[in-house]
Amino acid sequence: QVQLVESGGGLVQAGGSLRLSCVASGSITSINTMGWYRQAPGKQRELVATITSGGFPGYADSVLGRFTISRDNAKNTVHLQMNRLKPEDTAVYYCNADVLMSGSLWSSDYWGQGTQVTVSS
Repeated sequence: QVQLVESGGGLVQAGGSLRLSCVASGSITSINTMGWYRQAPGKQRELVATITSGGFPGYADSVLGRFTISRDNAKNTVHLQMNRLKPEDTAVYYCNADVLMSGSLWSSDYWGQGTQVTVSS
């Protein structure tokens, strides 16, 4: 099995910064795309940012220029540096990874348990 564990959420004032981290563990052969999603109360889960195994990032328009995604393939980790946070960034943030497990022919999608980010105005 594969586990994704997020950390780094919390309460911050508007304009502040937070750094989220996610570590994948288990019988992992390789990890393809990793990413961050978020879900605000009463809303659907939405994509925030993704990064390929080669390090190519992609961002939602709402966070472009404020958030930076990065990864360390050797440590199976992905980070999300969030700057100039806004109240509308308040949500539960979920880590996602497309993981090829040892002994498997195909990769599968895994999710973390989520970490709360609250931005006060």
